[in-house]
Amino acid sequence: MTIKCKKCNHEAIIFQKYSGMHLCRKHFIEDVERKIKLTVRKNYSINKNDVIAVALSGGKDSAVALYIMHKILGDRPDIELVAISVDEGIEGYRPKSLETAKELTRKLGVRHIIKSFSAEHGTTMDEIAAMDREKGTCSYCGVLRKNILNRVAMEIGATKLVTGHNLDDEAQTILLNHFRGDMERMVRLSPPAAVEGLVLRAKPLRNIPEKEVALYALMNGLPVDFSECPYAGEAMRKEIRELLNDFETKHPGTKYSLLRGFDKLVGALAKELPPAKIEKCRICGETCTEDICQACKLLGRA
Repeated sequence: MTIKCKKCNHEAIIFQKYSGMHLCRKHFIEDVERKIKLTVRKNYSINKNDVIAVALSGGKDSAVALYIMHKILGDRPDIELVAISVDEGIEGYRPKSLETAKELTRKLGVRHIIKSFSAEHGTTMDEIAAMDREKGTCSYCGVLRKNILNRVAMEIGATKLVTGHNLDDEAQTILLNHFRGDMERMVRLSPPAAVEGLVLRAKPLRNIPEKEVALYALMNGLPVDFSECPYAGEAMRKEIRELLNDFETKHPGTKYSLLRGFDKLVGALAKELPPAKIEKCRICGETCTEDICQACKLLGRA
């Protein structure tokens, strides 16, 4: 039996348990784009002559983030979109995803900058993973990648740095910070404020479930690498992800509830926990909250 879209008489391609709606291809795409446009309008004002950098890994989330920002803003001659990719040096994984990233930027006609850990930090993730170290591989990767993304975004005069964080990512991070009791980090998830030396972060996909991001990419024929980083299994986040997915299956809407609760709570948290003092790293000069930034600490430059 064919299941019909709740908004028309066409065949449905998805059932959103959290909303109770079956949607066809057309209305599914409209639903995703409506949520993204609302998120952008509510949290990230787009101004005349903005240069918007998009962190592009070649995976589904960053590909959809670039595609939708291009769809929304591509016709505006006063707005420049620039994709930034980072080659962490993960053999058998990153080269493939970088090729899909190149394919997408060529398709959209978007300027594409590629930087590497090797050139910028003098090491690769494969080399770091083989080292004896205190922190997990993902901790190194996240800090070093953000360092490059912010630096390049600053160099090109970007006013915003778009990342592909989806609803699942946001819900996982909120729960992870609760489990760790890390309220300071929780506050940093709140809608961004301008900080000298840091390009404003924007997360247009924060209200879109991961599975819907993947389906949207497929429905629009985007070149995407669906493979998983070989080091991803080391992180505690994987356990949080499995726990949340189990809850979402049993209690649809759990992830949205976590995000909505956080958005209501974060204002009060921010008043209790004022922002850390912003300084410049005495080694590399990057903006940070101590005299030495995390990247320099992890790379043993301290």
